[in-house]
Amino acid sequence: MTPQSAIQAQKRAIVKIICYRLVLLLITVTIAWLFVGDVDAAVNIGLVANLVKTGTYYLYERTWDRITWGDRHLNPTTRYI
Repeated sequence: MTPQSAIQAQKRAIVKIICYRLVLLLITVTIAWLFVGDVDAAVNIGLVANLVKTGTYYLYERTWDRITWGDRHLNPTTRYI
């Protein structure tokens, strides 16, 4: 495997995230459509669910950024067995 530059790695991560979210959006819309039987409603459900999940995940990550437990770089005195 060839080493990637930081910019390449960041671009790759962004593309992976976008692709992953699109797959999840498609799954949510499909399941919603099966339940409600209306494509417009299913798309709306999928879009709202995607926005809520993305926002929730962002808040989740920001919360964990404030927690030092288990992070050796932030808490070097912690002993791991």
